[in-house]
Amino acid sequence: MTLNIKNLLGIAVLFSFSVISAQVRTSYTFEKGWKFTREDNADFIQPDYNDVKWQSVVVPHDWAIYGPFGIDNDKQLTAIAQDGQKEAMEHAGRTGGLPFVGVGWYRLNFDAPSFAKGKKATLIFDGAMSHARVYVNGQEAGYWPYGYNTFYLDVTPYLKEGMMNTLAVRLENETESSRWYPGAGLYRNVHLVVTEDAHIPTWGTQLTTPVVKDDYAKVNIKTTLVVPSGKQFDAYRIVTELKDKNGKVVTTNEKQGTRFDDNVFSQELVVTHPALWSPETPVLYQAVSKVYEGNTLKDEYVTSFGIRTIEVIPNKGFFLNGKRTPFKGVCNHHDLGPLGGAVNDAAIRHQIRILKDMGCNAIRTSHNMPAPELIRACDEMGIMVMAESFDEWKAMKVRNGYRHVFDEWAVKDLTNLIRHYRNNPSVVMWCIGNEVPEQWDGNKGPKMSYFLQEICHREDLTRPVTQGMDAPDAVVNNNMVAVMDVAGFNYRPHKYQENYKKLPQQIVLGSETASTVSSRGVYKFPVTRQWMKKYDDHQSSSYDVESCSWSNLPEDDFIQHEDLPYCIGEFVWTGFDYLGEPTPYYTDWPSHSSLFGIIDLAGLPKDRYYLYRSHWNKEEETLHILPHWNWAGREGEITPVFVYTNYPSAELFINGKSQGKRTKDLSVTINNSADSVSIMNLKRQSRYRLMWMDTKYEPGTVKVVAYDANGKAVAEKELHTAGTPDHIELVADRDVIKADGKDLSFVTVRVVDKDGNLCPDASHEISFKVKGAGTYRAGANGNAASLESFQRPRMKVFSGMMTAIVSSTEQSGKITLEATGKGLKKGVLIIESR
Repeated sequence: MTLNIKNLLGIAVLFSFSVISAQVRTSYTFEKGWKFTREDNADFIQPDYNDVKWQSVVVPHDWAIYGPFGIDNDKQLTAIAQDGQKEAMEHAGRTGGLPFVGVGWYRLNFDAPSFAKGKKATLIFDGAMSHARVYVNGQEAGYWPYGYNTFYLDVTPYLKEGMMNTLAVRLENETESSRWYPGAGLYRNVHLVVTEDAHIPTWGTQLTTPVVKDDYAKVNIKTTLVVPSGKQFDAYRIVTELKDKNGKVVTTNEKQGTRFDDNVFSQELVVTHPALWSPETPVLYQAVSKVYEGNTLKDEYVTSFGIRTIEVIPNKGFFLNGKRTPFKGVCNHHDLGPLGGAVNDAAIRHQIRILKDMGCNAIRTSHNMPAPELIRACDEMGIMVMAESFDEWKAMKVRNGYRHVFDEWAVKDLTNLIRHYRNNPSVVMWCIGNEVPEQWDGNKGPKMSYFLQEICHREDLTRPVTQGMDAPDAVVNNNMVAVMDVAGFNYRPHKYQENYKKLPQQIVLGSETASTVSSRGVYKFPVTRQWMKKYDDHQSSSYDVESCSWSNLPEDDFIQHEDLPYCIGEFVWTGFDYLGEPTPYYTDWPSHSSLFGIIDLAGLPKDRYYLYRSHWNKEEETLHILPHWNWAGREGEITPVFVYTNYPSAELFINGKSQGKRTKDLSVTINNSADSVSIMNLKRQSRYRLMWMDTKYEPGTVKVVAYDANGKAVAEKELHTAGTPDHIELVADRDVIKADGKDLSFVTVRVVDKDGNLCPDASHEISFKVKGAGTYRAGANGNAASLESFQRPRMKVFSGMMTAIVSSTEQSGKITLEATGKGLKKGVLIIESR
């Protein structure tokens, strides 16, 4: 099935302020005042229980990120089938080595002054990890097992008018319930929404556009109304205004309900000269819907949306607004490195800014449902999203995985995902699963794929549906892939051409690609292509020539999606390193975070970042040299130099002596570079990288001069052998932040010599002090084998660098960050909080 899709998208706003009040609808976000304990007692649900000795926390809160790391935290004895393991082995760092397993309780006393008799109250949990049991004033209000999903509960029967209310939440993470670090606790926001008896329910609008042209777009909006008992739908009318990005009303429509409408208002509005949403122009509109009973306003509901078309054309690709748009995407887990699972808008936007500079235009929410903050940021900043649902169906991946609740909860979970985000312009595709074992079952796999895809179609006909399949031969032969709107293949790009011949869709998506591994600033010799290579230091080479047994190097995917017209792009595993899955160091504690990332756990780009940037962001100059040039003891030894650049040619100089000019070899094709000799000789890499394989190390200066297609020298860059570590350099991603207690500044910490050259071998421990209107939030150095606390204000730099994260308070003023280290001149940075 091929979808030809043209649609308008939007989503009800979830408020980020503590209280948002309108005349008829009030939303509270519960952030402060929570009490937390790791104990477990049935009495905790009682309103009069004395929790004064519990820990005071702010939500979002991840109880496990504070550690400590430990080899016995969720130690698993298992064989990871999708990684090709045949026999069970001990995995100590598979889920990050953090104490997320067990029970946690949260309690909150709250007042809801807008609640009164005849009104309705809804609790919304953006995510609660996991098996959430929710109690209001001592009564169970609901249960939701899946920790990644947003869910809501009608708590009207349990709230007390004009009195203090008590909310208690019990969460439990089971052992062996995850393949990566899932986080723990109320790690996403909690909201209370109070409405009139007649109201638009949670996610009660759906916007589409059957027509989008240069001079106008037709907007269809369906709005569901909850009608109280004893009332008829024809007693209500709706007035919807569409507003542009400046808040100007561009069109209005009024509709009276009738008894034939099934409690749904259907309206069509026309926007003239629409501004279309795209990654380059992420323009948003708002639909403001007001529901009246006679002349009495009963509800007001705001839906943010964007106008854009998506279309999948066989043999041609994915088209956004009529323009062929290959996916230059990454897969990302939900953890935010040293912040853990606790969602933070500033951290998410920091990640997106880094990705967009690389040329990335899409994110796959691997392998679970995303936070609302991520989708809102992608809407506003211009990133397409593949919204994913499940990592496991009914067949086992982990002992206590989703399979135990699939039969009862899969439809509910998938329905929530789609209704939550079906109006967001950034979301362009649904993904129903990842590498599920059902791929190998010709009876169950196709049927379950069809079943889940039809739920997506039922809820939203405007987007294609895919899943990530890593068994291409099996799913092609048993028709599992033929069921899907889009054929999503994880890895094995060498199978694309063969399997394409059997695909009715005539489209191939690299739903998960590369799994190249590297450690920032770490280089191994000799420089040869390796699979699952392990070293005593638990790192991988940043020459970007090492990958997993099932995977490949970036160019093995570049060449497919550049040369084959039916390939519509890729989602690289992964954009950022994440906690857990320390491949290939499965059994090598203390390895406890991944090496797959293009960017490390501290948010610092690895060399590979510039390889992707040179290919994906050709409008901006990229000229990057590797490795570093501090190799005492390697004098006279072969030390290859690579250059990643968007220019076609470059000449390399070492201490002023030319090492020759290299030009990207465009004669390399898919078909003449697939043999084993070419693979080992890095033939495909020569089309995208410039490599001097025989250069010898001598201290001094490495210089590269880049040439354009006409042979003109257009750019140059130098790399110097660093001297003795001298001082600490601090560079903030933003030096002005909001005084809201949540905004963050990400500070790059570098140990440099007296001339400002990075000292790549430095491993000094740096101590931090924050004065003024801010606090030290966390730090990370990108070392997957480091067991240092993220929250403690001191940490060793890794390859000369780390990141320190500074948080604002609710007071405006200057924030001073001081960094000190033994034998180093201190670094001082001023950040303004407003």
